Amino acid sequence: MQTLILIAIAGLAAQLVDGGLGMGFGVTSTTILILLAGLGPAQASAVVHTAEVGTTLVSGISHWKFGNVDWKVVFRLGVPGAIGAFAGATFLSNLSMEAAAPITSGILALIGINLVWRFSKGRVKRTFSERPHSSGFLGGLGVVGGFIDASGGGGWGPVTTSTLLSLGRTEPRKIVGTVNTAEFLVSLAATLGFMIGLWSDLVDNLAAVFALLIGGAIAAPIAAWMISRVNATVLGGFVGTAIIALNLPKVLDATGLSFEGDWIIQVAVAIVGISFTVLGLRRYRANLARVLEEEAAAEDGREVSPPAKVKSRS
Repeated sequence: MQTLILIAIAGLAAQLVDGGLGMGFGVTSTTILILLAGLGPAQASAVVHTAEVGTTLVSGISHWKFGNVDWKVVFRLGVPGAIGAFAGATFLSNLSMEAAAPITSGILALIGINLVWRFSKGRVKRTFSERPHSSGFLGGLGVVGGFIDASGGGGWGPVTTSTLLSLGRTEPRKIVGTVNTAEFLVSLAATLGFMIGLWSDLVDNLAAVFALLIGGAIAAPIAAWMISRVNATVLGGFVGTAIIALNLPKVLDATGLSFEGDWIIQVAVAIVGISFTVLGLRRYRANLARVLEEEAAAEDGREVSPPAKVKSRS
């Protein structure tokens, strides 16, 4: 019972992260299930995606009510994503636990590195072109994101949300809401793939599915509301650092580069990750001040001097 309560709390926290960043539920939940509940990578991913069928449905409805969803993009991204997710679930279901563990940990660690690196840039964007993306681009992005998501236990948001945000065509709340809504199709397809390959494991872990679902469903409306009220730079940096610290030791062990204790690697990752997060926050504040100054100058007809680069302290 204590483990199930902790899983429910993990689902709540993971959904809050996902709502604030547009990513993080799968990677956070999968990491916690592997460590906390002792599940194998395929079983953890199966539990997470089955629970996500419910959490993404609630999340999608919540984002729709707050006006955060572009339905055309939902289907152009979500249907190919579902195809990729089914393939990824089938691939992971047929791997042995010994082979799957380092692969899943490697994917999760790379996703964590992507989060830390992305948010360390401290980007600020207040104007958007609103030019639509081509169906071919969205389809390719969906297939890749769906496959990585199912085979790695998470990754839909880090792949799709990060890519769409970097292009700067749509405001962040619309990207996050649209990607989260499309994830319902991805989760549904991944769950179908896991049901075919790991039906008995899913049945054995239904309690964990419901615990994760309850925690995530409670947090989904809150996350949709708080999307524009969270400092994504700090949240993304710390979540990415934690995911790297928890998964990198397993990757190194699989390659033979093991240490006396995982804590050495985790402390090193924490120091580097927090440093990048602090740098990202400084950059964000400097960039935000610059953007606000440019907006004020445009209204007054003034010119603004070139920005000074924000450097990390040696």
